[in-house]
This record gives sequence, C-alpha cells and structure tokens, in this order.
Amino acid sequence: MRNQVKLTDEQLVAAYAGGDNKAFDILLERHKQKLFSYIYQLVRDSDLADDIFQETFVKAITTIRRGGYNDLGKFSAWLYRIARNLAVDSFRAGKTEGALSTDDENYDVLNRRDLAEDTVEDLMVDLQIEEDLRKLVDSLPDNQREVVNMRFYGDLSFKEIAEQTGVSINTALGRMRYALLNLRRMVKEKDVSLTR
Repeated sequence: MRNQVKLTDEQLVAAYAGGDNKAFDILLERHKQKLFSYIYQLVRDSDLADDIFQETFVKAITTIRRGGYNDLGKFSAWLYRIARNLAVDSFRAGKTEGALSTDDENYDVLNRRDLAEDTVEDLMVDLQIEEDLRKLVDSLPDNQREVVNMRFYGDLSFKEIAEQTGVSINTALGRMRYALLNLRRMVKEKDVSLTR
C-alpha cells in the first residue's frame, strides 16, 4: 500500500482496472477534497455537491471497470469533466429549484426531455452557446481572460495559475471574480442566452 501511494494517477487507474480495489481508495483519497470543493463552487449546495461527488466516483468506477477510460489526458481533468457534466445535468433537470414532483398523476416520469438523447438541434445550440461564451471570454481584459482560460479550459488550480502567472493566489482569485462579474454584465448587455 505504501508503494502504491507513490504511483501516478494513471498507474493507479491501471491497477484498479486490473482488480486492485486499494488503488482506487488511494485515487479517492488523493482527489476527494479538491473535487468536492470544485463541485460545491459550481452548485453552492452541500447536499447536492455531495450527491454529485458520489455520482462522479460511481461513474468513474463504472467507466474504468468496463475499460472505457483512456489515459490520453490527466485523470483529475477527466474527473472534473464528469463532475461538471453532472452538475450541468442537475441544473437542467431542475434539481436545485423548481424540481418536478412525480406525485402528480398527470406527470409522466418517462416523458421527460432531460432523459432523452440530444438531438442534432440540441448539439447545434450547445455549439452556439460555446461559441458565444468563447467570444465573451475573448473580450475580457488580458489578465482576466488568462485566468478564465487557465481555470476552465486548462483545468488548473488557482495555486497553479498563481505560480504560472507570477502573482499571488488572492490576485488570481480577484481576477477570476472580476472576470465573472464582467461576463455577467456582458451577458445582460448583449442579451446573450447561455442555456438551451
């Protein structure tokens, strides 16, 4: 076990895929704190964050066990993508507010748009949203744009961003805060819709 702690994430994933359950315990221990914090920042609800956190690891376990994980990227970046997608899904499904009740007998639980596969139109709308968001990010001041790109597209922690840009963590956090405020303002001013 002590030797396993020194293994890379990818080596631990391979060991787990080969049947070594302790390898996954190490991965979980290694990433749980940062991942939970990341999810909480997205949803701002500890119960929902806990649900998404558990769902993320269940999905990771299932994918690794059936041989669906490829090590082309970083394991942590893959985990964060799963968590982000689950958070987005939870917002789309209305888990945070205005959730539909299945107590109403006129409500058909199987006839839900969020359970259906995406259509070509949905995918086109998603691409348009991504393009609109990219344009908004590109119009931010240089230092704010840099932090947003490093954080959301580069999947770097604020500590890593601070080190790479030569500023303090507080400065990096401040730039992100102003970037988000500016993005919200621009979305309102330009009447851009970032949801489908």
